[in-house]
Amino acid sequence: MRVMKTVNKLLPPKLWDKKEEFYKASIGNEWYRNVAIIQSEFINLTFKFFYLHDIKSVCLPVTTGSVTSPMGLGSDSLPVKIDLFGFETFLADSMQFHLEYMLRYINKGVHYVMPTFRGESADERHLCQFYHSEAEIIGELKDVMKLVEQYVLFLMENIVLSCKKEIITLAGTINHIEKVINVIKKGIKRITLQETIDILGNEQQYFTNYTNPSFRTITSLGEQKLIDMFEGVVWVTNYDYISIPFYQKKFQDGKTGLNGDLLFGIGEVVGCGERNYDYTELMESMAEHKTKIDGYEWYVYMKKHFPLKTAGFGLGMERFLLFIINHNDIRDIQLIPRFNGTNIEL
Repeated sequence: MRVMKTVNKLLPPKLWDKKEEFYKASIGNEWYRNVAIIQSEFINLTFKFFYLHDIKSVCLPVTTGSVTSPMGLGSDSLPVKIDLFGFETFLADSMQFHLEYMLRYINKGVHYVMPTFRGESADERHLCQFYHSEAEIIGELKDVMKLVEQYVLFLMENIVLSCKKEIITLAGTINHIEKVINVIKKGIKRITLQETIDILGNEQQYFTNYTNPSFRTITSLGEQKLIDMFEGVVWVTNYDYISIPFYQKKFQDGKTGLNGDLLFGIGEVVGCGERNYDYTELMESMAEHKTKIDGYEWYVYMKKHFPLKTAGFGLGMERFLLFIINHNDIRDIQLIPRFNGTNIEL
């Protein structure tokens, strides 16, 4: 691998902390200008990639009655509830359900890039509003994992070519990107959740163990440890089934799910999974996850009358860009910041 000398990099202005005056301080700022250019290239490359793979772009609403993160077992985020002209609805936390629906029209595959809303507070690793690049295809977990690897490699290789100057301005180097590109080309290591526990030891700093019901999840420190161990990028698959959303298919062992997280940068950047095939699988999963049918009647109907073997993924744009600029605070790359419970004048 060619090693490029690291140069002095531009430091982030941390203007997101000036919530009421952000628009005054940020206009013309060099940090945000470079981020905007890289972000634009990410979007252009995303649509180009899916066009080349004959996966169709779709336009979807930002409101939904069927959240992919219902409260209860398997939830990894809090939905954002709003009153829309007297009707209770939710802002999109993911439009994966709607991509499944659109796949019944366009069976080559569908994708979108659109905003996502979460109920948690923002911090170094999380945003209240971020952009999702999501896709759904006909196939199994292995098929969507292959697509993810092709997509991420395409993004990295091309964004380095078109935005090299901007990346070096913010990151000081492109070595980290070239390193991961080489690992992807050689083949990304795939390990199960249980294998990560065997490797790291079931230590509290690396894993959180829940008892009611019983399941394990990886901490951010655990993710970073794995990233360091596997040359900057690694797949973790087969999470405890009860810890993942009800729409994911169960693995043949009856205990884990057919899902995978791609870890690089600050941690999970892509999450993917194979979906329940039909009505029977869906009903069993909803019962196990204690998820009520209310709000999911249409989804149940679709699975009953139009069963289809599909798999999909979601990539967080800001987390991907954070890796590209080799930075560790996701709030620094939100061009127009949004924080739950804060009224920002922009």
